Amino acid sequence: MTPIGPSMDVSSSAKPKRSVLISGASIAGPALAYWLHRSGFAVTVVEKAGALRAGGYAIDIRGTAIEVVRRMGILPQLRDAHVDSRRYTFLNADGSEVASLSPSAVAGGVEGQDLEVRRGDLAAILYAIVRDDVEFLFGDSIDTLDQSEQGVDVAFRSGQRRAFDLVVGADGMHSHTRESLFGPEEQFHRYLGYCFAIFTMPNTFGFSRELMLWNTPGKAAALYAVGDNEELHAFLNFHQPEPPLNALRNPDAQRDLVATTFAGAGWEVPGMVHAMRDADDLFFDTAGQIRMPHWSSGRVALVGDAAYAPSFLTGQGSSLALVGAYMLANALATNRDHTAAFAAYERDVREFVAMNQALVDNGAATLFPTTARALEQRNAMLRDLVTMPSATARPAYSALTLPNSPR
Repeated sequence: MTPIGPSMDVSSSAKPKRSVLISGASIAGPALAYWLHRSGFAVTVVEKAGALRAGGYAIDIRGTAIEVVRRMGILPQLRDAHVDSRRYTFLNADGSEVASLSPSAVAGGVEGQDLEVRRGDLAAILYAIVRDDVEFLFGDSIDTLDQSEQGVDVAFRSGQRRAFDLVVGADGMHSHTRESLFGPEEQFHRYLGYCFAIFTMPNTFGFSRELMLWNTPGKAAALYAVGDNEELHAFLNFHQPEPPLNALRNPDAQRDLVATTFAGAGWEVPGMVHAMRDADDLFFDTAGQIRMPHWSSGRVALVGDAAYAPSFLTGQGSSLALVGAYMLANALATNRDHTAAFAAYERDVREFVAMNQALVDNGAATLFPTTARALEQRNAMLRDLVTMPSATARPAYSALTLPNSPR
């Protein structure tokens, strides 16, 4: 199958290739690099990590993003990497079962169409299809950006300086590119009232392709077996009215906050907290969104979580990154003028982003109730799903019609 997507006639030597620097080599960055290279751009990707980041929790590829990866030619590889979770089991405070359901019944996915893969697997597949055509600078990052009418002069942390026609920040929710261009994250961060810690621990329970989720009001603990391996993804989530700013950059404070919050909890939570203390891969953050009035300024634009992180509560972060990368590349391939291209990108994608971010207001956080009454209502809903499963699965997310390839 031949991948299709944004393309342009680059046979004329009269038009030199436009150069683009992309900051970030996770999902949005390599996806954008792929489409821009196909459209005749000279692409460089800078990544502060010393190498591609492997592993990571499972992420979803849904709806419109499935069409994007199909056009990239990587859908068969992603289907091979599909986690294929078999069931989600919900537990009471004492560890007894509330309900056991298929993932699609809980998350609103379309069984047989949506994909769930390890984040590292998706990143590796994206990297593999661009590494021979795109320049990667690992172990470096952007220090400063200096824009002019001719381009963007970039100073890297390594000390080197280079000029590019355009720069795109694909460097995540806590984007340095965004902060350099638009100011502090606090201006654009919408805190959703939860903190979470993710880490790995040994699978001593024999879990296989399943999620076990324990809840009490305002607290949740999950053990997630991705496949049949000897490792579990552990997840501790809790309601926090105000973001714990003092803990966000202090791993010891993070561990103390989680341990204090879950003190006295039942089920397997004490063992999870103990494992968290020793975990070398702990990731702690707040559940939040990035909402910005504009995603570009001059010759610099943002894509993916840097521009419009929807939060894990929506399950749409990776899908928005893939779709946003496609649409930004399409806009740049269609419009030689970057100002017009960035305007088209925002015009065509903003409503799609807004609808998916709004999922948190439309019940996407109901898996993590903060009151006893809300928890009982959620449990009653889950029991109803067991006894009266929906006849037709409906995706709990919004779709976008992708434009045809420009000619």
